[in-house]
Amino acid sequence: MELVLIIISAMLVNNFVFSRFLGICPYLGVSKKMDSAAGMGMAVIFVMTVSAAIAWFLDKLLISLGLQFLRTIVFILVIAAFVQFVELFLKKNNPSLYDSLGIYLPLITTNCAILGLVVLNSMLKLNFLEAVFHALGASTGFAIALIIFAAIRERFELYDLPKPFEDLSIALVTAGLLSMAFMGFQGMVK
Repeated sequence: MELVLIIISAMLVNNFVFSRFLGICPYLGVSKKMDSAAGMGMAVIFVMTVSAAIAWFLDKLLISLGLQFLRTIVFILVIAAFVQFVELFLKKNNPSLYDSLGIYLPLITTNCAILGLVVLNSMLKLNFLEAVFHALGASTGFAIALIIFAAIRERFELYDLPKPFEDLSIALVTAGLLSMAFMGFQGMVK
């Protein structure tokens, strides 16, 4: 039951986009079309979950060797390795998704949501299962935020919006409203 609460907390209550404000660059950049948002969401789920698992082991190794000061560098290297794997996989198996993600796919390497998650897992001193479930919940919450936002932005294409609200300005207003809506989950779980 505790692992389910960790997932729900990371996905809804402490959503990385709406509560922690991490990963905003890909959130705004890839959310114009539903298919690219879903693809990015799946890539982030994979990279974030696997990176958290490997980073947990490496964090324990660094602590045992007294090299905690290398955490950030090691975490970035782990994330970069998995992003390269995902990039090569998509380029070979799904070229259209690879093209639609464009520059945002390599930017997963520096996505602060992924780096923030592995650092947060280390700071919270989560055990291995808790760290993996936290990563799964956080990445699923990121994907949900991306897909909801892409669905709303696609709907905006159907309407004549006032000139001041065209393009990114209405997107930022919508992101703020979604963030306020997700604040309704505060207090559900710790």
